[in-house]
Amino acid sequence: MITKRISAEKIRENLKYKVENRIPIMISSAGSGLVAKLQEKAGTDCINTFSGARLRANGMGTMSMMWPILDSNTQTLNYTREDIMPALDGKAFVCACLNANDPLKDMRMVLEDCQRMGVNAVSNIGPSVSYVDKDSEIFKVMESAGITIQHEIEMLKLAKEMGMVTVGLGFTLEDSVAICEGAKPDIFCFHAGTTQGGIMGYQGGLTLEQTAELTEHAYGKCREAYADVILVAHGAALENPSDAKFILDNTTGHGFWTGSSTERLPVERAVSAAAKEFADLRFS
Repeated sequence: MITKRISAEKIRENLKYKVENRIPIMISSAGSGLVAKLQEKAGTDCINTFSGARLRANGMGTMSMMWPILDSNTQTLNYTREDIMPALDGKAFVCACLNANDPLKDMRMVLEDCQRMGVNAVSNIGPSVSYVDKDSEIFKVMESAGITIQHEIEMLKLAKEMGMVTVGLGFTLEDSVAICEGAKPDIFCFHAGTTQGGIMGYQGGLTLEQTAELTEHAYGKCREAYADVILVAHGAALENPSDAKFILDNTTGHGFWTGSSTERLPVERAVSAAAKEFADLRFS
């Protein structure tokens, strides 16, 4: 098996073409090779790998990655190398989502490992400190222990210096501006909140209109921090294609990032429906 690779130069060239021709950029998370293969065949631009997606593939929620269930970076690199890269034909590029606050890893070595396996794009959400509410006690404890958004910014800056494509992500306006200003990522994704819908999805949160309004406000702040950034939307009420179309039509971004929407939710529906048909069979 020789896995297909896409250079950082080619990735940027493809992204530039889409932006200039007003074709939405699509990033999709994948926790298994089969899902990644199907997403690439369908036309996604980027396959995102991270421990949350791997855990979703095992029936757990994304937030499971916030607990010490596994070594996030090792898990991400292992399944990216063994499951994702061999499944792809080289049409979609792979972005590894890394935990920049890992106290047991030199992030330069982790980034070099990514490059060796042909992964030329990285993000800061494996997981990100931005997931944690700023007014919570746990955030204060984490920050006092040296677990900060600044480590994520420094990792993205280093990756860019090493020639890699960088994809920043933040949940709050404060973090979004800090990442765009400090790291100047090629792409920035504003995460409007946990994706709704499905068995494991969050059942509260913003309406679609509120999601678009908050996302557009974040886009404006991000452009003030770094004018050349490519902007994509993710989360909250953005669950299905019509939701994504609403976001595209009501914001000034360049695309969207699908997580559960093209991974967990379709699997839940398809497997449930097929299994139910078989389970309902009876002898004549």
